[in-house]
Amino acid sequence: MSVTGIRWAGPRALLVELSDLPSVLAFHSRLLAEPLPGQLDAVAAAATVLLKFGTHAEALAARTAVGHVDLGAVPCDGSRDVTIEVVYDGEDLTAVGMLTGLGRDGVVAAHTGQLWTAAFGGFAPGFTYLLGENHSLDVPRRSSPRTAVPAGSVALGGTFSAVYPRQSPGGWQLIGRTTAVLWDLERESPALVRPGDRVRYAAVRETVALTRVQQPVAGEVTGPALVVGSPGLQSLIQDLGRPGLGDLGVSAAGAVDQQSTRQANRLVGNEAGAAVVETVLGGLSVQAVGDQVLAVAGAVVPLEIRDASGAPGRCAAMFAPFALLDGETLSLGEPTLGARSYLAVRGGIDVHPVLGSRSSDSMSGIGPAPLSAGTRLPVGRAPLFQMVGAPEESTLRLGVASAELRITLGPRDDWFVAGALDALTGEDWITTERSNRIGVRLRPGGKRALERNPGRGAGELPSEGAVAGALQVPPNGHPVLFLADHPVTGGYPVIAVVVPEDLPTAAQLPPGHSVRFTIVDPATLEPLELAAAGVVPEGTQP
Repeated sequence: MSVTGIRWAGPRALLVELSDLPSVLAFHSRLLAEPLPGQLDAVAAAATVLLKFGTHAEALAARTAVGHVDLGAVPCDGSRDVTIEVVYDGEDLTAVGMLTGLGRDGVVAAHTGQLWTAAFGGFAPGFTYLLGENHSLDVPRRSSPRTAVPAGSVALGGTFSAVYPRQSPGGWQLIGRTTAVLWDLERESPALVRPGDRVRYAAVRETVALTRVQQPVAGEVTGPALVVGSPGLQSLIQDLGRPGLGDLGVSAAGAVDQQSTRQANRLVGNEAGAAVVETVLGGLSVQAVGDQVLAVAGAVVPLEIRDASGAPGRCAAMFAPFALLDGETLSLGEPTLGARSYLAVRGGIDVHPVLGSRSSDSMSGIGPAPLSAGTRLPVGRAPLFQMVGAPEESTLRLGVASAELRITLGPRDDWFVAGALDALTGEDWITTERSNRIGVRLRPGGKRALERNPGRGAGELPSEGAVAGALQVPPNGHPVLFLADHPVTGGYPVIAVVVPEDLPTAAQLPPGHSVRFTIVDPATLEPLELAAAGVVPEGTQP
């Protein structure tokens, strides 16, 4: 095993570069079996393993320990043999035959005639990168990705093969299809193929899809609840997420602004991780079934309460607990500051948890569906001996016209010309309307996009793990700031990472808002001065 480099990915994460894929698999297996102190997640990729920690001090200690990880006897990981039946009729089968010189039949023979090893999880739950025994099927991705690849598509991309578990965009070459269910939350192990498993593809003329028998729907849930009158633009159930499942392709998800979520729960006397409603740009209304205690934090919105007849009643204050009596309706207006408001109810939203969390993940579709008119939200039992809180001040640090976000450089700032750092920190960036829970899309307020260094970033970056706050830069030079539902791995270089302390501010950026980035020391979060050429001097990174 050979560690060839260690890069920082924000102040609490390390991107460990290894010499080859077997080293990646061995290193990843060891750290899953024997985590380093404070380790929250380990995400394997083509040539790297991303390690996430709870604090900067833990990450700093791990940086020293990484080079001493003993792989002399890698623990047994319980890998399995999996067979996937495939109908080879993909749209790109002929093109792949031409690219490889094998022809259509030769591609099928090469695909089924070798053993594939599951290397690492991908951008979606159940999507696993499989590495073959030879390079006979190495083909480039399509020059123009498809906007929708059907679920069950069997594909080739670079040196890997994979099956798309659900419909999603994708640029791989499609050679066939399968009815195998790659991701099923009703299985004890939801992923059909896990890292380390051995996979055989088997050619069949046609496949038969098995239809699961639907169970009778239970009667309507009764008891204390909130009933949605209007969900507004988008309203989701969220808690603090499901971290630690990155190797399965499952993002942490959870509330985008966890600071406001904790505040709303604190005000009604809940535990910090109780489920709340996250709503975007106002418009949410809920009616109480039974007397309830509520609080709203996050984006500043007017709160109006109407009585059971619908007649205007009273106004409620934000950042303070208030009563919503049986039959009364609470309406949230348009924000005057921020984008996302958080509605907490004493007892929490008591929906069924999925993989240990009640959060809704817009990237993978895991968790509760987006709220709609008529959705009944059951309210849990109020915590004993835990009182409601006193009114508090807003936690928002968002300016009316602009916001400042602190960043640490890397892990791939060396993929960009020196002037890109000047552009990143010296200009305003404007949030676009295409932003969502996956990421905030930014456009330059001036004329300068972030330009890649042709000598370092001329080719494709192999997919590697990414953290919330990462500023991933596609070829157009307009960065995307990853939020809670971001893909676990990505193939565009990350020039810098917003520090975790500023993610609540990033979460509250509405469309059209101005953003400024400031490079800081990861240990102290104090600003760092760049050299005149825009290059960070040696030793200034953590």
